[in-house]
Amino acid sequence: MNELPQNREGPDRRTLVRDVIVFQFKLIVDGLRDVVLVPVSFIAGIISFVNTKDGIPGAQFYDLLEMGKQSERWIDLFGAMRNAPPEIRNRVHFPEENMDHLIDRIETFVVDEEKRGGITAQARERLEKALRGFQDR
Repeated sequence: MNELPQNREGPDRRTLVRDVIVFQFKLIVDGLRDVVLVPVSFIAGIISFVNTKDGIPGAQFYDLLEMGKQSERWIDLFGAMRNAPPEIRNRVHFPEENMDHLIDRIETFVVDEEKRGGITAQARERLEKALRGFQDR
């Protein structure tokens, strides 16, 4: 990887212009990868489901996920942060939970409500309140 030396005070103008141009290019590459992954992941999921042996689905979908994860590291969308001034790095903190945690909580909620006889208006309100709480973090 072609890394620029880190500047303790922040980037000069040339580095900033380069970082903006490279970031735009990486956004395009990342977006194209995502556009391709939408149908391909669906097809890989179906193939994995069809290739089930002894109750274990085929590995095609998860092979695709691994390839996608590696391509994400290769694209290194936010790599220019190494050129950012030190006071900017890690300034914004997301909650420890990620999107998977949110989806797990919603899934658990929906399954529990379904076991109780379906999602009621009151349950829908509780779900919306939980989602607002997650957004406020």
